[in-house]
Amino acid sequence: MDFTRSEAETEASQLAAQVLAADAGVNTDFDAGLWKDLARAGLLSLALPAEIGGDELGVQAAAAVLTEVGRSAARIPALATLGLGVLPVMRCADPAVKRRLLAGVATGDTVLTAAVREPSDPMPAAPRTVATLTGGGQLATLTGLKTGVPYAAAANWILVPASTGAGRAPGRTVVAVIEPDADGLSCQRTRSSSGLPEYTLRLADTPVLHLLDGCDADELYRIAVASTCAVADGVLAAALDITTEHIRSREQFGRPLATFQAVAQQIADVYATARTLHLATVSACWQLDTGRHAGRDTDVAAYWLATCGPRAMRTCHHLHGGLGMDITYPLPRYSALLTDLIALVGGADDRLERLSWRELTVTEAADA
Repeated sequence: MDFTRSEAETEASQLAAQVLAADAGVNTDFDAGLWKDLARAGLLSLALPAEIGGDELGVQAAAAVLTEVGRSAARIPALATLGLGVLPVMRCADPAVKRRLLAGVATGDTVLTAAVREPSDPMPAAPRTVATLTGGGQLATLTGLKTGVPYAAAANWILVPASTGAGRAPGRTVVAVIEPDADGLSCQRTRSSSGLPEYTLRLADTPVLHLLDGCDADELYRIAVASTCAVADGVLAAALDITTEHIRSREQFGRPLATFQAVAQQIADVYATARTLHLATVSACWQLDTGRHAGRDTDVAAYWLATCGPRAMRTCHHLHGGLGMDITYPLPRYSALLTDLIALVGGADDRLERLSWRELTVTEAADA
């Protein structure tokens, strides 16, 4: 394995950092100006098909951009559009569907998202949302409830994992594509820690435009988790940088805080957490890009994020003292965003259970 970034990925990361450096931290749902800046820089087209102006660089290039989005905590639908939309469509849709769904992404005119969560069940293996199929095997409608859907109201297309009804093998899942203004669909905004827009979707015989036959729910979840961890990688890196600069410049008893052994040990723990999350995320993205299953890697990255991420962020707040609780200071913005990302991947207990079941399945298969 060689996780060294390619020249294209390195350039994409550096360019994204430059563009996002102009983010003024405006507290808005959707910084349309910054989103257009990313489009003009060619950063939204990295994973798109060549026939619509894309570079077809895959998961790792998109993850490089998402990491910089996390580092700046930008209020744009990058995770929703790239991680939950573009990457799954690129892996699973036929050329005609790709052209229809992804047209306008490169210019910043098209937003995508995915409804991966259901009540009390983040990323369910067997969604309670049901896809009712016609006799000919064509998808007809969706019925169910989805929660925590990022940027659903702003999206042009929403990917929805569902369990199939008649006409398919029992237990199979599909990923359907719907429009946000489709009949039978209601969209209600709900609260998030960061204040970024999330919605509850209620589907009642909602018509479906496309079925991504090359993609099941598990495939969508793996890409979604890897993309979420890429954003979290940037969030933790930024929190580490802010805290490191603070303890380097802040003095106590005439000495920089960084010179105290207890402080040095705590910031070292944060560094270890951030670097481990980075390695696990890069591994998961590499596995996806090379056509491997990547389930174990995405589970490990998500478990590390959900388990160690909050502890590392609390340490950053602690090392800032009272300043770390000032909502006008950058650190609370990163802390709130990290909380939302952890909720998206399902939390520590859910991820540990998924990882345990995956290991058990692998062991049983080896024994057989």
